[in-house]
Amino acid sequence: QLQLAESGGGSVQAGGSLRLSCVAPRSILSVFNQYVMGWYRQAPGKQREMVATITRDGTTNYATSVKGRFTISRHNSRKTVWLQMTGLQSEDTAVYYCNGRRDGSDSWGQGTQVTVSS
Repeated sequence: QLQLAESGGGSVQAGGSLRLSCVAPRSILSVFNQYVMGWYRQAPGKQREMVATITRDGTTNYATSVKGRFTISRHNSRKTVWLQMTGLQSEDTAVYYCNGRRDGSDSWGQGTQVTVSS
C-alpha cells in the first residue's frame, strides 16, 4: 500500500481557488506508477464521493459537479498528485482525501479540510 500525505487545504471565499497536493514519499517509483491516483471528498453527513482520478498515462475522470472547475494532475517521478480547484462553491466544503488504487485495493491519505464560505 501507499503512504499518502496531503496538504493545501484551508478556508476560502466562494469563487476562490485552492490547490491540494498529495505525495507518496516512501513509495518506490515503479510501484507508484502502478496506481490510479485520485481525490475523493466527504462532506458532513454525506458519503465519500469521487472527485477526480488520473491514470499513470494522464487519463482523467471527473465528477460532473467539478468538471470545468477542478483539474487533477500528477508528476510520476515526483510521486505527487495535485488537485487544482477554481470557482469554489460552498457545496465543495468537505474533507478531501488522496487515494491510490491498484488491483482493487485502496490506499488513503489522512485528509485535508476545505472550507468555502459564501
